[in-house]
Order: sequence, then structure tokens, then C-alpha cells
Amino acid sequence: MKEIVILGAGNVATHLTVALKNAGYNIKQVYSRNLSNADCLATLVGAEPVSDLKNLYRDADFYLIAVSDAAILTVAENMPRVSGIVAHTAGSVNLATLERFERHGVLYPFQTFTKDRGVDFLNIPVLIEGNRSDVKRELVELASGISNNVQKADSQKRAALHIAAVFSSNFVNHMYTISQTLLDASGLDFNLLKPLISETTQKALTMNPVDAQTGPARRKDFGVMGEHVERLGSQKLYQDIYQLVSKSIVNTYHPGSPFFS
Repeated sequence: MKEIVILGAGNVATHLTVALKNAGYNIKQVYSRNLSNADCLATLVGAEPVSDLKNLYRDADFYLIAVSDAAILTVAENMPRVSGIVAHTAGSVNLATLERFERHGVLYPFQTFTKDRGVDFLNIPVLIEGNRSDVKRELVELASGISNNVQKADSQKRAALHIAAVFSSNFVNHMYTISQTLLDASGLDFNLLKPLISETTQKALTMNPVDAQTGPARRKDFGVMGEHVERLGSQKLYQDIYQLVSKSIVNTYHPGSPFFS
């Protein structure tokens, strides 16, 4: 049975570790700087919690670094030399970050994770990269135990995918936050938007998004857009966001068209 050491105890680490455990892999240790966090996740999967990298088990088959992007290099630099494959789980961090290890790679689960919200890992794409053919092969085999959609993707492709994810997930969710703020200020319930959000999402999933676009910017209705900007007059940042996104939409469907100011 393959032995795995998990470095991290946050959202990605939690879902990935549980999925690997459920697939029959042996989770040997869980590392976190905070021993309490390590212990919580380790208890779920019957592993040993550790909070000092010096105490890492040295002979595992895989070491999966599932920490924040900014912390990956620090963790990698302070890890002891190990014989197994060392891989991080980030979309936007280059493979070269782990080059001090003879066998290194990336196992990137492409999904947004929240600890207390369940996901079906079998449906999550997992992107694989490795510094050697044997590393790629072993990471693909590992990922295939938890996902039905495993693909190879180098650092450049993963970076492009990560940027696209920011637009399609993070930015979209922030737009919901702005929408809720505007509705709250008018005494309206965010639930009013949910059927619209659901229909828009379903269209994006079943149609080409460029064909699903509606709204005043799609129609180049500068009168309506001007009224909206005026109503946002007390919130300059929202005005700027509205105009910038509207300009992008107008340019998509009406290239070269002048934009209202």
C-alpha cells in the first residue's frame, strides 16, 4: 500500500487527504505548523500529526504539499531529503519550485474547496506534471485512484487554467457579494437573484458562454448603462467595475464601437 505524507491541513489538504484515505491509500503523517490543525486532519484519516518538518517520515512514497501558494517554497526548502515523490497541489506555482528534490511534480485538483462542504472528488479534474516520465506515471496512477478526470499539464498550461478559474469563480463570486451589498442597501433579499443566477449558470454549462450573454452591454444600450452608473454615484469603485466590465462586453460583441463615458 502506498504511503503518503500530507503537508498542510487547510481546505485543499483536507479534501485531498480524505479522498486518498477513502481510496485505500495509507496516510502516514499530516504536517501543519499548528499541531492542533494537524491533529484534527490526522485524526480523520488515522495518521500521525506533526508540526516540525524535522520529524517528517523519510520513506513515504509521496509527499503532497497542500499549503498556500506563498508557503510552498518555504515548506519545500525546510523539508528533509526524502526518497519519495514530492509534489505540490497549486495551479499557479511553477514545477521548478521543487527542483531540490530528485523526484518532484504537481498534483493539482482543479476545484474550489471549503472544509465543511462536501465534494465528489471523482468528478474533479486533476492536473499532473512531473520532472521525469516515471514521476508523471506514478502521479497519474495516484490521481486516478481518486478522480475520473486526470490530465497532464505543464506549468504554463496550469497557470492559464488558474487565471481562467479566477475569472470564472473568484470574480463571479465577488460580483455576487457586490450584488448583495446593493440589494441590502435597498432593503431587498439576495434570494431574488437566485433563479437568475441558476439560469445563467446552466446556460454557461450547456451553451457557449459567448452565445449566452444578455444585458445592456450586450445590446449596447448606453442609456441604461448610463443610468446604472449614475445610480452608483456614491460608490466610485463599483462605478469603475461596472464600466470596465461593460466596456469589455461591448468590445466583445461590437468591436471598435465607442464606449459611453
